[in-house]
Amino acid sequence: MNVVHPGIDSGMFIFLAYFGAFLGLILYLRREDRREGYPLEDDPTGRLEPTGSFIWTAEPKTFIQPFGWGEKVAPNYVRDNRPLNASRTGVVSGSPIAPNGNPMLAGVGPGSYAQRANIVDLTAHGKAKIVPMRVATDYAIAKQDADPRGYAVVGTDGAIGGEIVDLWVDRAEAMVRYLELRLNDGSRTVILPIVMAKISNKRRQVIVDAITGAQFVDVPALSNPEQITFYEEERITAYYGGGFLYATPERVEAKI
Repeated sequence: MNVVHPGIDSGMFIFLAYFGAFLGLILYLRREDRREGYPLEDDPTGRLEPTGSFIWTAEPKTFIQPFGWGEKVAPNYVRDNRPLNASRTGVVSGSPIAPNGNPMLAGVGPGSYAQRANIVDLTAHGKAKIVPMRVATDYAIAKQDADPRGYAVVGTDGAIGGEIVDLWVDRAEAMVRYLELRLNDGSRTVILPIVMAKISNKRRQVIVDAITGAQFVDVPALSNPEQITFYEEERITAYYGGGFLYATPERVEAKI
């Protein structure tokens, strides 16, 4: 009687090796993505989820940041202790919240924002990345495109909030990021994300559906009129984003 030795099933070996490597990659990525925004917390009590698990929690790592921004340790388990500028409408976990005061400045719902660093984003050469064209003088509007400077800015209610006076360009991406408008009373200028603007060359208007004409006066101001920080970008974008729900009383109500 002949005896057949089973040998090694190379196909099964390769499959198990691939599966093991893929599983290890998934566990590694799931640990690494918990460096920001973790641990999670219970909504009503603020109790943090357990940390320190070898499988689910990455060990703290120190990142050396460029341009003298110092070092950053993550995860650092530093909780966002900003007070919630809203009131709960119920006692059950997950109950809706209603913003206090001006809902577009309350920092909740569509107007919420992250506590990003209050420093200027820089190019690879260490220059301010997003600046007005009066600073980036080597940039110009293409001949086939309309120049919106001088156009009236119209809110969702049809009221004029100001006039475009400059464009802010991203020197790293060579594109326009913001429009700068001077308010009707001439008191100051504010900026508008270009993705929230509709430019009408026929009407010579910039139409903004996010907010009304009168609400441009409350757009968060810049600390420096010729540059913008990460934090300021968050605040300004959140203000316009909040307008999509809170700009008018009708937007808060159900559609039907």
